[in-house]
Amino acid sequence: MVESPADMRVFILLGPPGAGKGTQAKNLSKYFHLTHISTGDLLREQIHKKTELGKAADVYMQSGQLVPDKMILHMLFERISAQDCKKGYILDGFPRTLAQAEKLQVYFTQNKIEPFVFNLDLSDQEIIRRLRDRLICVKCHTPYHLFNSPPKKAGICDICHANLIYRSDDQPELVSKRLQIYHEQTAPLIMYYKELKLLHTIDCNYTEQETFNQILLYLNVSFSL
Repeated sequence: MVESPADMRVFILLGPPGAGKGTQAKNLSKYFHLTHISTGDLLREQIHKKTELGKAADVYMQSGQLVPDKMILHMLFERISAQDCKKGYILDGFPRTLAQAEKLQVYFTQNKIEPFVFNLDLSDQEIIRRLRDRLICVKCHTPYHLFNSPPKKAGICDICHANLIYRSDDQPELVSKRLQIYHEQTAPLIMYYKELKLLHTIDCNYTEQETFNQILLYLNVSFSL
């Protein structure tokens, strides 16, 4: 069991692919000086390193399927036990299924952690439009968007100067499949966290800063109680 200081802050960002979970997770990380944990990035790192977990996960990701819970949980619990997570962290892309959420909640209960859970709400039509123009750095995995957050130099990462590419799982046919999986398997999480009275929904049909301001407004009220 890990130590759970009174000021420990754990955030869970829910929402469909393309809703801005990664972007808002980075905003929260910078604002609160917390570790941003993206299960997608962790998986891509495993794939890049060609680990056994990475090879197995790649088969699922390339076909638009969710990676099995056992693989994700093993990787995640190992990550959040690290020293840089002692004061809190931000989970981006996890949990994705009700089974994952229930296992994660057991961990939180055992460690006396009460997470802030945000549902980033966006229509399927807007998601497809946004994902069509999304880029990612091949080296540091920093995300970009051709119109909303373009790099300073076309095709080059601002941070590490590596090449930018379109994500393979953002192809139109895979996006449609990912959205279908989301609605079938991930959307029930909204009801789960609502019943736990942990959920707050954020309307993402605004700019990045306006969306983040909604999150901060809720948190500032919560922290002052």
